Amino acid sequence: MRILEIRDAVAPIASPIRNAFIDFSKMTISVIAIVTDVQRNGEPVIGYGFHSNGRYAQQGILRSRLIPRLLEADPDSLLDETGGNFDPKTIWQAFMHNEKPGGHGDRAVAAGALDMAVWDVVAKVAEQPLWRLLSDRYNDGRHDEEIVVYPGGGYYYPGKEVTGLKDEMRHYDEAGYRVAKMKIGGADIAIDQARIEGALEVLGEGQRLAVDANGKFDLPTAIDYAHMLEPYDLFWYEEPGDPIDYALQAELAGHYEGSMATGENLFSTQDVCNLIRFGGMRPDRDWIQADPALAYGLTEYLNLIEATEQLGWPRRRLMPHGGHQLALNIAAGLQIGGTESYPAVFQPYGGFADDIPIIDGRVRLPDAPGIGMERKLVMFEALRKALELAD
Repeated sequence: MRILEIRDAVAPIASPIRNAFIDFSKMTISVIAIVTDVQRNGEPVIGYGFHSNGRYAQQGILRSRLIPRLLEADPDSLLDETGGNFDPKTIWQAFMHNEKPGGHGDRAVAAGALDMAVWDVVAKVAEQPLWRLLSDRYNDGRHDEEIVVYPGGGYYYPGKEVTGLKDEMRHYDEAGYRVAKMKIGGADIAIDQARIEGALEVLGEGQRLAVDANGKFDLPTAIDYAHMLEPYDLFWYEEPGDPIDYALQAELAGHYEGSMATGENLFSTQDVCNLIRFGGMRPDRDWIQADPALAYGLTEYLNLIEATEQLGWPRRRLMPHGGHQLALNIAAGLQIGGTESYPAVFQPYGGFADDIPIIDGRVRLPDAPGIGMERKLVMFEALRKALELAD
């Protein structure tokens, strides 16, 4: 059992949208394929991976460090104790060999994309959907039949303002979502309030709407927004300040009784633990959004779940950013709170498989081997084309 080849490429996910900090007109991601000598149904088992939006492609780190280390490793050392499958933890250690602790940034993103492809391989070799493999190995066979999902959206679109935002929220409502998210902080507070009220005209109650400032605010502005937002009783107020400004987050908790969410830009277990220790996060109402595809992968996310539970944080309050099928499998198999989706942006990589309907804000996962990328046809074709694997 061997890894024969690892391919990587840069793929575009450009979208004519912006949040409070950046626009996405030139956004890219890294895509990965791990080709093995294992055969299933007469075809080689190939694992596919990519990282989430918001961080650019990491081709330099992948090609100069992580991929060469993995290909240079003793092939037998990458197998599990049975010799019948690959060992994700050992593979992770191989490609992270000789990397110093700390510096959790672009390296974590590169590792997240590569690790996703590893887990896709492992689940396919085992002939199990990833969610079931995770349930059996790490959750005593327990899993969720239905997973809570919400669409990340509500960006600032040129020329659309409130009318376009209302149309978008109406689309999510008709698609079956029960909570939707919109951006704030990219306009002044009065305009953002008008946008929120427009969204609520469509969605109704505040618990159907989350807002996201993408780390834009200083403490006084974050507090001003908190006072404006609180009467609406929103689903959450997300990432008001810089992601590692734990003092701001902790102080804001004293000014806002509603739910808050943050963590998509924390790229290590240590950073998330510090958020819990020093950021004033409240496990009865707040949410942690660490994204496994940006933070060293599922292999590290398993460590994150264990570490945060030891700090008294329930796994049901984890809700990953990213809108990808990896997080969806994690949510089902490890019974965390749910996950994000991107049905309207960052295409073709945003959103879930074609045959997964959204029903009352929840989805069910198919019983197909791997992560399920082959079931999102346009994405899968683009992935294989980028990696020069297309027929």
